[in-house]
Amino acid sequence: MALRPRSTVTEIPDEVLPAIVLNRKGKLPIWQSLVLRAVLVFILIGIALIGHLSDREGLRDNTDGEVSFVDVVYFTAVTVSTVGYGDIVPVTDRARLFDTFVVTPIRLFIWLIFLGTAYSFVVKSTWERIRTHMIRKGLKGHIIVYGYGASGEAAVNELLRQNMAPERIVVVDYNSDRAAAALERGVTIIDCDATHNSTQAAANIDTAQAVIVSTGRDDTTALVVLSARAMNPDVSISATVRAVENESLIRQAGADHIINPVSFGGHLLARAAEGRHVVDYISDLASADGKVVMRDRVVTAAEVGKPLSAITTGLGVRICRGDHQIGYWEPEAQALKAGDVIVEIAQTRPLSPLSPAGRGLGAARRG
Repeated sequence: MALRPRSTVTEIPDEVLPAIVLNRKGKLPIWQSLVLRAVLVFILIGIALIGHLSDREGLRDNTDGEVSFVDVVYFTAVTVSTVGYGDIVPVTDRARLFDTFVVTPIRLFIWLIFLGTAYSFVVKSTWERIRTHMIRKGLKGHIIVYGYGASGEAAVNELLRQNMAPERIVVVDYNSDRAAAALERGVTIIDCDATHNSTQAAANIDTAQAVIVSTGRDDTTALVVLSARAMNPDVSISATVRAVENESLIRQAGADHIINPVSFGGHLLARAAEGRHVVDYISDLASADGKVVMRDRVVTAAEVGKPLSAITTGLGVRICRGDHQIGYWEPEAQALKAGDVIVEIAQTRPLSPLSPAGRGLGAARRG
């Protein structure tokens, strides 16, 4: 029987996680950001130019005594760039005040924009800390994927095909290339070692809906599962395993569901030898973009007392009543009870949140 640590949820404050950064893909690509900066620079220079044009008489040209439009453009350029040759100068109080309270801030903003790269190095750590805190604050009911290898990437793709918001998916992988690939999908990434408790805390393991562990190594998977279970005794944990003899070890570490890709692939290959239609249907059930989908939901009040065969949201195949699994052919399936979880096969379309089945499914996921 699987043993689970009975510890309480451990929270690690942000101050203890200075080196862990949560990141998401920016909304603007690089070229759009550059264009936006250039437009902002022209707008700021335009403000200074219009101000100098409107108060042209407040300027004096020490060369010919006349301030033309070209002189105003020239004076604006040298003033904003802080060159200031002194051939054209403000002489009235209004012109001097305009240069003091308008042009000087514009000059500073423009230099900050041009020196954005150097500026980002100054504030990068502070901004990342603030952004990490903001992202963590919004992480509730999310799914954490430890490992973005072949299986982890496929799991993330399947979650996205199920219309899950990318902001509700957190990918943890210490490999920078895999983390960058996950970032392109719009999910939140943590480029750290998943076996550390600080990494689990940074991913808000205490408020997660589910955990998927696919590290590619059974020993690493066992450590991640053990750490995740210790920090959240109630979260649903699914893990992949390569060696059959390690399944019991990972289950004892706290995994609820264990998937062995090798064994599962062997089962499908054996079934395929009998005929391709069974394997096609199994693949259809497992994929979000197939014609049918297998799902579970909580029985609704209107269905209590009815047989499993009477449900109208799909084809009922199993009832989960506590720790007891009831097949559709068993006598207990003739009367649904409150709190039962129905496993059904239905058409691939999302249930309306206003429908009784949709509300039941939502309650099951929240639970």
